[in-house]
Amino acid sequence: MLKNITFSTDEHLIQKAREVARKEHKSLNTVFQEWLKRYAGEENIIEDYQALMERLVYAQPGKKFTRDELNER
Repeated sequence: MLKNITFSTDEHLIQKAREVARKEHKSLNTVFQEWLKRYAGEENIIEDYQALMERLVYAQPGKKFTRDELNER
């Protein structure tokens, strides 16, 4: 269910944001919804990253590769 909310900001900033959204073929409402989803999920991303790093603690860099080894395909 969508819920309406109201924000206040400078009219010039709103106009610039609308122009950017228009260039991206999006509405300002769509851009805001995308931003809000990212903003709300940011904490989960950090937690997921930290959990991944804990699981990868066993992986230790150590070997130095030669130039030829680095360029092998």
